[in-house]
Amino acid sequence: MDKFKAKQLIAKLSRQIEEHNHRYYVLSQPTIADKEYDDLLRQLLDLEGQFPEFKEPDSPSQRVGTKLAAELPVVRHRAKMYSLDNTYSFEELGEWHQRVGKGLPGAKLEYVVELKIDGVSAALTYEKGVLVMGATRGDGVTGEDVTHNIRTIRSIPLRLKSAGQTAIPGILDVRAEIYMERGEFDRLNAQRKAKGEVLFANPRNATSGAIKLLDSRLTAERNLKCFVHSFGTIEGGKDFGTHWEFLQAARKFGFCTNPDSRLCSTFEEVVAFCRRFQDKRNELPFEADGVVIKVNARDQQKRLGETLKSPRWAVAYKFPAQQATTKVKRITIQVGRTGVLTPVAELDPVPCAGVTISRCTLHNFDEVKRLKVKVGDRVLVERAGDVIPKIVKVVETSRSKGTQVRVPRKCPVCRGPVAKEKTDQVAYRCINPSCPKQLERRLVHFASRLAMDIEGFGEAVVVQLLQKKYIHDLADIYHLTQKQLLTLELFKEKKADKLLAAIAQSRTQPLSRLLFGLGIVNIGEKAAHTLAQKYGSLDALLKAGRDEIESIHEIGAVMADSIVSFFKQATTRKLVSRLKKAGVNMTEPREKVGQVLAGKRFVFTGELAYSSRDQVSSLVRKMGGEVSSSVSKKTDFVVAGENPGSKYDKAVDLGVKILDEQAFREMING
Repeated sequence: MDKFKAKQLIAKLSRQIEEHNHRYYVLSQPTIADKEYDDLLRQLLDLEGQFPEFKEPDSPSQRVGTKLAAELPVVRHRAKMYSLDNTYSFEELGEWHQRVGKGLPGAKLEYVVELKIDGVSAALTYEKGVLVMGATRGDGVTGEDVTHNIRTIRSIPLRLKSAGQTAIPGILDVRAEIYMERGEFDRLNAQRKAKGEVLFANPRNATSGAIKLLDSRLTAERNLKCFVHSFGTIEGGKDFGTHWEFLQAARKFGFCTNPDSRLCSTFEEVVAFCRRFQDKRNELPFEADGVVIKVNARDQQKRLGETLKSPRWAVAYKFPAQQATTKVKRITIQVGRTGVLTPVAELDPVPCAGVTISRCTLHNFDEVKRLKVKVGDRVLVERAGDVIPKIVKVVETSRSKGTQVRVPRKCPVCRGPVAKEKTDQVAYRCINPSCPKQLERRLVHFASRLAMDIEGFGEAVVVQLLQKKYIHDLADIYHLTQKQLLTLELFKEKKADKLLAAIAQSRTQPLSRLLFGLGIVNIGEKAAHTLAQKYGSLDALLKAGRDEIESIHEIGAVMADSIVSFFKQATTRKLVSRLKKAGVNMTEPREKVGQVLAGKRFVFTGELAYSSRDQVSSLVRKMGGEVSSSVSKKTDFVVAGENPGSKYDKAVDLGVKILDEQAFREMING
């Protein structure tokens, strides 16, 4: 066969095979038998073997067979992948609906509802219609490049189909959920059991492992499937006006979308959809733990905006937890990174909602007292939100004379004193700052993904470093040597060098990551980000007084007390000094939208018609201004919405300039 005919035939076979893949895996409407399909694929493989110069990157033959030589590379998402806030009752879902209505006063609302598949999130990137990247969600900003495995999923098109009048975008970045059907999961576990291999706990666990394998031939054997549910970036193509419009176009492009998705014109229709699938969840061919509800109109989504972690225009309604009963074998006490003592129930293993539960936290000693739980009791457990194991109640009290677990007088790890803080009505803490368990947990937290992100610096490594007395505080991480790491179990030169490189890279993390990593009581990821954006450097934060910190929006009195008391400690000052000497970054890049409001202090009062309080406060800070919760002589402007409160009166008394919402909008637009 001459080259011209070979090239034409290869292109023809590729189109035919992909069309059959689409009909079989997306439409569930196969038009040829498996034997005919295999013959077509074999013919294509033979031709590409004879004429490799005509094999395209998106050829159906490229779906299986890649094996990476090393670990998965990390890639940055084109647009941040947010997680969803959860609601656990129709009352909570109704409250979210009311917040949406308040953020979009007078607007006609439509919602799109889609089943929340219990799978693995992924981002798929297409350039000129060709799949060029498949990545895991990771931390939402970066993920792992798993393109070689994504290609094995036959419900994911390697090349987009023409969608009639909707042109294929130059760049299309879609969000998808990779999952495994229940039948496939049962088949896989039966195979593993026959081979004497460890069984997977649930389909999601099996999917997550498959999507990160280095050998795509093994991934292909898992028969994974995919639903596309949204998009992150569109360049050089139509920007869809509604989410429902995108889903229709996605089907035409060749993607598989959930067939049970619905467009709802009323909130009552949303609730009815949730109730329906809550009752029939076990009849579905895949695991679904809830329903995702999204505002349909894209312009309304943009007006509602996002928080640091989640979009305000979407939420998940989680189905009620599934339950099981089991016996409490023992109750142990764990010591956390801040010294908090947490009782944990060790259970006879019991299957519940697709996983085996063998332990669950009792949260605090007040909860132990409320449940009246003791060793030997039979208890009802559930997976709250189908994720976190929880003891609901005691269903059968043990006949033994065992007593309830009481608050220990001494730390179970270091035997140091235990105290209950005046500001905390629940938690008991080990107050020994040298408690080894606290240090262990602080080190693990400091290196975690959302903090300094030191890959490979997990609990097993931390325990060994502490046992060998190589580390005594957080700053010692930056003085570890290859020689020390090579004395740890399973460490060779390559692994040691990789960890040292991760430690070196962590020096460049922004201040917000460092503040979160330090583990200040009551200061989470969002508060750390707020503080870092406000002050820009750790030196500036150290100079701030308690009242000033408390006046920051989203901080408050308890957080301010925690921050001031933490940095007052001599050990903290010494730690900060050592981290500086080790070259750890102590500054934060500012998020700027211009500096129109630089140096101006705002107070908001009353109900705003066009935006939520959080939205306008965030915008003021991004534009260089400050937002305070109280009016004083230092206040530059009070923005008054409908039904303003006492802040309005105080502004009048002090002569502070008052703006209505329209005047405020003109100011920021200017």
